[in-house]
Amino acid sequence: MKYIILLICIITLSSCKTPEARKPESVQSGSFYKESAERNKKLNARERTKIETLMAQNPEYDYVASNSGFWYRYHTKVAKDTLTPGFGDTVSFKYDVRDLNGNTIYSENELGNQTYVMDQQEIFTGLREGLKLMKPTEVVTFLFPSQKAYGYYGDKNKIGTNIPLIVKVTVNNITPKINN
Repeated sequence: MKYIILLICIITLSSCKTPEARKPESVQSGSFYKESAERNKKLNARERTKIETLMAQNPEYDYVASNSGFWYRYHTKVAKDTLTPGFGDTVSFKYDVRDLNGNTIYSENELGNQTYVMDQQEIFTGLREGLKLMKPTEVVTFLFPSQKAYGYYGDKNKIGTNIPLIVKVTVNNITPKINN
């Protein structure tokens, strides 16, 4: 009986021991992330230079730099203060997509009329941000660096890796969200 009680005490005391922290097998130096950040900075600088060169070759157009990291110009601008889309509003629009050399990637006819509920559906970042600047009947050409377009992955169809885009957009109308 003494041995059983002693055995139970030993088991109980040994099981109460706190486990030691596991030591890491390897330590990340962060060099991968630093190298990736450097590659992205260089890519952004190259794309910015290409876009600035394109704008300089077309001085007749008055390009505006957005706060979001892309440029745009108006073909048709609505001067009067009218509706711009906000969260949940439905935007009807059409657009075409070209590369920086002007080669058509997707035509307006190919894409057809689009309907987009602001910030509630998937659409590439630059176009979503660009639509927020537009009013009904406006026509705008946007110059998007690749990180505002389809980035590293492309669209898995016609737009490849890290391709800056020229996108011409016409907003047909904006339907405000109906609050229930």
